[in-house]
Amino acid sequence: MLAEIITIGDELLIGQVTDTNSVFIAKQLNKIGVSVYQITSVQDDKAHILQALKNAEDAVDIVILTGGLGPTKDDITKKTIAEYFNDTLVKDDSVLENIESIWKQHIKTELLQVNKDQALVPSKAKVLMNKLGTAPGMWVEKGNKVFISLPGVPYEMNALIENEVIPKIKNKYNCPFILHKTLLVYGLGESALAARIEQWEDALPKHIKLAYLPNLGQMRLRLSAKGEDEAQIIKDVDQEVNKVLPLIKKEFFGFEDEEGSVEVTIARQLTKLGKTLAIAESCTGGTIAERFTVNSGASTYFNGGVVTYATESKINVLGVSKTDIEMHSVVSSKVAESMAKNTMQLFKSDFAVSTTGNAGPTKGDSDAEIGDVFIGIATKNNVYSEKFNFGNSRVKVVNKAVNKALEMLLKEIFKN
Repeated sequence: MLAEIITIGDELLIGQVTDTNSVFIAKQLNKIGVSVYQITSVQDDKAHILQALKNAEDAVDIVILTGGLGPTKDDITKKTIAEYFNDTLVKDDSVLENIESIWKQHIKTELLQVNKDQALVPSKAKVLMNKLGTAPGMWVEKGNKVFISLPGVPYEMNALIENEVIPKIKNKYNCPFILHKTLLVYGLGESALAARIEQWEDALPKHIKLAYLPNLGQMRLRLSAKGEDEAQIIKDVDQEVNKVLPLIKKEFFGFEDEEGSVEVTIARQLTKLGKTLAIAESCTGGTIAERFTVNSGASTYFNGGVVTYATESKINVLGVSKTDIEMHSVVSSKVAESMAKNTMQLFKSDFAVSTTGNAGPTKGDSDAEIGDVFIGIATKNNVYSEKFNFGNSRVKVVNKAVNKALEMLLKEIFKN
């Protein structure tokens, strides 16, 4: 089963809005055995949308469009879909009722005609009721192919995908089973890793594909397989994993969660152990904390964090010794360890991680070289730090520091 995702909107093409919808849709489709053949972004232009629909119809089984369903004149998706299927727009009473209900409960301004016109849908379409907004989703079938149009607002689209689209696709099609298993590897670059596992990679069965997914300071190996026999696919992939693990024993730190993040793996282990985490950041500016708190359920293991960016805040908020800063520099192992230890005590946590460094382009309050970063780890029994130099690109320094901090935290937590 193949699908194409078509995102509609000039704002996507000029970089004003980041396309997170395609990522979400692709993940949900993949879980039920539908492979995304292509992701296309098009302008709010009728001819462009019509051509994209024609190209997709020729190539895939399922076409999912997002965007262009608002009440304003620049939102032309619905009319364009009607034209593509030689159809007309008709009022759907259930959609109008939903719109009126939303207005009554949440909106104080007058319900205008343009808002009521959101209830107009192609006559050939099945309505996918959008309980979170006024623009309904639409499902149109042509032969054995399906065209699905969804609002571009992410939380509205997400709900429709999960509650309406995925169940209907599973009911209509007999989809194969797709399995991805991703290994987390630290301490080896892409070339070195490839050289070490070359013979194993060359001997992989044809139905199992390998992908290298490098990131700053981190490598992921993804094994992917697809087939009708779920049990056999799982067995085959597990066999290959067991073959490669001895080759990367020292560098392997677990399997990536299906949500695609190291922090979810850490969170799961903390929850399993009944332990908690606190974070103190300077040069990473709160990025590590955000990586955890963006996921639901973080309050069960994440006690809190602070961004003590200025030297004075390290002294006043975290109680780092002014003398230690003067003797060792604000970018030092002494300060990183004090930040981690004091944060753990402040938030009464079992683990703490800290960062202090010079991301550049100037040296700031420290004489440390640009790119120097100290990362501290505190536990109930130990406090330690490591020094790194992550280069002279500010963005790279910050991102490498975040990944390295997560790596060190992962190692420490999985000791338990």
